[in-house]
Amino acid sequence: MGGLIPLKDASRRPTHIPVVTGGIILANFAVFGLELIGGDTFVLNWAAIPAQITSGHHLITILTAMFLHGSWSHIIGNMIFLWAFGPEVEDAMNPLRYLVFYLGGGLLSMLAQVAVSPGSTVPNLGASGAIAAVMGAFLVMYPRDEIRSLLFIFIFVRITFIPAALLIGFWFLTQLINLGSVATSQTGGVAYVAHVAGVIFGAVTVRFFQDPERVTAQS
Repeated sequence: MGGLIPLKDASRRPTHIPVVTGGIILANFAVFGLELIGGDTFVLNWAAIPAQITSGHHLITILTAMFLHGSWSHIIGNMIFLWAFGPEVEDAMNPLRYLVFYLGGGLLSMLAQVAVSPGSTVPNLGASGAIAAVMGAFLVMYPRDEIRSLLFIFIFVRITFIPAALLIGFWFLTQLINLGSVATSQTGGVAYVAHVAGVIFGAVTVRFFQDPERVTAQS
């Protein structure tokens, strides 16, 4: 048994404090606290259920679902990935553009899942789609950056450095291979199609969200 956890970009440091990335992480943990208090009722009220959305009900859940998580491992894993790639992407945009970009990627990802399973009653939740958009943007902007990562194989653990193109490219390939299946958590799931849609959104739109002055300053 093994795995790989991205920790941070070892090739560059943001020139601005990633206030939006940090705020999003805090917001996710705050909502998770509400989940722990409210239980399944809270989750079912705010998770995205495709059958409800296609019937014109609970449309706000397309947005709220991206701040819900099904377990501690679910939220911690997502937030680690966001912190690994988000600061540099935010740095190349600006706080407002980055926030719009992040929410746009999450919304598109949720809508993609609804589109492929419009009659499903399985709750969909998690920030994975929005984070996938961030990863897609990172892949386009910094493909050669080395990502400091934690590699573990059984009981052996070591720090390694992996090019972003290889790390994100391999992750994206696994999403394509698993396309159509659902990665479930305790209270629902996020389809792999949401991840694929997020990466594509991020890769295609990143240039429109970049702040020219910030990009020039990074050069």
